[in-house]
Amino acid sequence: MLRLGSPASESREMDLDDIFFSRLKLMIIMAKAYLNGYPMGEYRRKAMIDNADHVEAESIDIGGLVDGLPLKQKASGNSIYDHLFYQRVKLLAVMVKAAAKGFPMGEHRKSAMEENIDTICHTLMFSSRAEDIAFLKVA
Repeated sequence: MLRLGSPASESREMDLDDIFFSRLKLMIIMAKAYLNGYPMGEYRRKAMIDNADHVEAESIDIGGLVDGLPLKQKASGNSIYDHLFYQRVKLLAVMVKAAAKGFPMGEHRKSAMEENIDTICHTLMFSSRAEDIAFLKVA
């Protein structure tokens, strides 16, 4: 039998950060699909809005955008990501929600979204090239 996944010694329970970053990566894929002109049906629009709502709320909580001190720094004293990263994530979430709701996006807004995605991906070391999301054409 072929066994896939992490070895038992390296497995662990998922925490809130894992869920946040998984949702963030999904939102990046959805945003790239929008920028590349892939079709957006009603279910995809709803999924984009729901996911962006969660990512926005979590970026405010984790990034400390309300009280000025990130949750990670409160708990452990150090953070891999700074408050600027979480502000970019929040901005991307707002832009994705606007796109999903059908608000017009001119060339300047699209280029700002693309630049924001590239910066977030660079920070995450996550590749979001168009070739990687070609399967979204049929979704």
